[in-house]
Amino acid sequence: MAATISTGSSLVLALGLVAGCALKGDVRKVELQVQALRGEAAKSDSVRAAERDSILAAVRAVQQALTTQQAYLVQLRGDLRTELLSVQQQLVSVQELTGQSQQRLTDLRTRIESRAQQPDPVLPVGGAPVGPSGNPAGPGPDQMYDLSLQQYRRGSVSTARLAFREFLRVFPTHERAADAFFYVGESFEKEAPDSAAVVYDQVVKAYPNSPRAPSALYKLGLLAEQRGDKAAARRFYARVIAGYARSPEADLARQNQQRLRP
Repeated sequence: MAATISTGSSLVLALGLVAGCALKGDVRKVELQVQALRGEAAKSDSVRAAERDSILAAVRAVQQALTTQQAYLVQLRGDLRTELLSVQQQLVSVQELTGQSQQRLTDLRTRIESRAQQPDPVLPVGGAPVGPSGNPAGPGPDQMYDLSLQQYRRGSVSTARLAFREFLRVFPTHERAADAFFYVGESFEKEAPDSAAVVYDQVVKAYPNSPRAPSALYKLGLLAEQRGDKAAARRFYARVIAGYARSPEADLARQNQQRLRP
């Protein structure tokens, strides 16, 4: 009986020890799990902190970019305002110049029309027209030529042509007469090349000693090329070379002759 009790006690004690060991192992496992959870939490906090820092840095970069962009826009707005004022001032200047040019053009047309309705003036020895009192009438030759040339250079070809013809009618012997005749020919080149050729031929015949003569001959060669008449073009170039060998047009004529050589 006593042996049985002793054996039972030993069994209970062994079970208690086993239970105690099992409880300590569970506690250790729990402690490890808690430590793991804390480590993961710490990692998670670190990741979240890094993400937060990254987001804050991105926000600061965006704010800085917006600040820079705003400053650029302010500067650009100021530059555009300055340029706009400059353009407005230029437009005002152009309008003023246009108004002055239009007024001069109107005056020139009025003089041309009034002269067309009057009989031819009497030309004294100097070649200038005179009025009933015997004094010079209207603009002088230089002024009339300059006004005609201004209209030509501005693209008012028809008006310039009328003005040059009026100049030639009033001052046929003036030293700029050959120039005026030449510009009349140029005014026809685009719209009526045949008429231009007729005028250039007249320039050569009327003013053979003028620097415009080789220019007119050279132009005749170019017009012949445009018509497809290479033989005529070569003849005109040959006349330039033979009659005006030292002129700039002669060098051009030689080059064109070489190009057109059969």
